[in-house]
Amino acid sequence: MTNRPEPISKDERKGRIERLRAAMQAAGADAVLLGSTTSLAYFTGLVWHASERLVGALVTADSLTYIAPAFEVSKIETLERLDGDIAAWDEHEDPAALTAKLLGQGRTLALDDALPFAIYSALARQIAPERLVDGGPMISSLRAVKSPAEIALMQYAMNATLEVHKRVHALIEPGIRASEVVRFIDETHRALSGSGSTFAICSFGAATSLPHGVDGDQTYAEGDIILVDTGTIVGGYQSDMTRTYVKAEPSAEFSRIWMIEREAQQAVFDAAKPGVAAETLDDAARRVIAAHGLGPDYRLPGLPHRAGHGLGMDIHEAPFIVRGNATPLLPGMCFSNEPMIVVPEKFGVRLEDIIHMGENGPIWFTTPGKGPTEPFA
Repeated sequence: MTNRPEPISKDERKGRIERLRAAMQAAGADAVLLGSTTSLAYFTGLVWHASERLVGALVTADSLTYIAPAFEVSKIETLERLDGDIAAWDEHEDPAALTAKLLGQGRTLALDDALPFAIYSALARQIAPERLVDGGPMISSLRAVKSPAEIALMQYAMNATLEVHKRVHALIEPGIRASEVVRFIDETHRALSGSGSTFAICSFGAATSLPHGVDGDQTYAEGDIILVDTGTIVGGYQSDMTRTYVKAEPSAEFSRIWMIEREAQQAVFDAAKPGVAAETLDDAARRVIAAHGLGPDYRLPGLPHRAGHGLGMDIHEAPFIVRGNATPLLPGMCFSNEPMIVVPEKFGVRLEDIIHMGENGPIWFTTPGKGPTEPFA
């Protein structure tokens, strides 16, 4: 592993706040309320796990105010975050009323789209519902374009996960249980990146036809198809990678589907040009699959889900590579390329690598696999 990148700096977060303020002004909002979400961490650096108590930040044109239970203030003061006042509420008080007071009469509040409905309901009792607007579009558009510092953290995480996959490939032998593989993945992620797995799927045989695996344990038998999907987190940023392969002579059917999958994955990459709509990448994958007599659309055997999803601080975020998404691809956007092909009750093949958009076109974080028995370049 190369040297670990520096964490996101306070200066970068300050720039994010200023861009959020500009987006607020353009959208006609007077303030944005961030909840205990990854968007709170993205803009302010404060990491706080959500609960029934409101902990968040109110961003206006000229202020940043954290909102928190009074008994948590001393803890928040010790945590990494941008400077800002802290408005505290006691247990018998209503944080929504405090938020309304800070907002002021007649002003419009854009809400973090990851806020729970219970918090929205409480706010709607204090602030006219027509003055509560969806802040999701402005937040996701800012988060979707990654800085060089963000991409460096993601590259480090992706490098760690690629090495985990290589070690898993060497580990799997007849008799090993999927639960043992998952435990090994977590331990190896911790050793390489300092963080465990954010998720890990290990499927054998017909279970690979279920995109997110099966409940319960499995035991690997010689010749089984293997699907491993996992990721970790570095400096708040995710990795995500899937490999599907066999460690024996592949069947003709598996080899054929694997090669179609790889062709569809390459078609997504080749279609990823700055300015094109995200949905055109999904279309490109489906054209390849349909040309080989699979599908069409979401029919099986074929591709049952979107061709990819954005990646960053969340494992699934904008931009989504799906039909109907006209969002233009911009330099700095990062997303998965995984047009899985499912053959029901037999097997599935998912090859997943992550792309980041450069000024002149797409760039792989990791290089795709070579073949049904060679999952690595």
